[in-house]
Amino acid sequence: MKAKTLVVNALVAALYIAVTALVAPFGFTNIQFRISEIFNHLIVFNKKYFFGIVVGVFLANLLMSPSKLDLLFGVGHSAISLGIVILISKFVKNEWALLITNTIVFTFNMFIIAWELKILEPITPFLPTWLTLAASELIVLAIGIPIMYALNKSIKFHKMI
Repeated sequence: MKAKTLVVNALVAALYIAVTALVAPFGFTNIQFRISEIFNHLIVFNKKYFFGIVVGVFLANLLMSPSKLDLLFGVGHSAISLGIVILISKFVKNEWALLITNTIVFTFNMFIIAWELKILEPITPFLPTWLTLAASELIVLAIGIPIMYALNKSIKFHKMI
């Protein structure tokens, strides 16, 4: 890995952790408005952001999650979702379409986090938990689409890494 790629990924991970810390109480419940999830959209602009995002999720969960199962399920959710978007991006080249696809993939895959919460607290109803998690993920990522698209126009995410 090139030094520039390593440094940019370290910055992405650090930003993910910092933004997660800002809303930590709301980032680890049945309704997760984890604003740092907006960084998941970076994968649309360059697949090399994969490691920065995943490391950011891992460290944020390690430092702030009340459950260490989040290290498996949260990181797994991110890695699987990012991997799916990377595969789709081989066929879909339009940034808007990929940003929307990314949002849908992450939103749907929130069943992984609902499953984790069901394991942690067996009386937690799976389907309503999945729906609330998916709704909160959808809101954050949908709001993030125009923000990341606009930022990319000036920052050029694909060239930064």
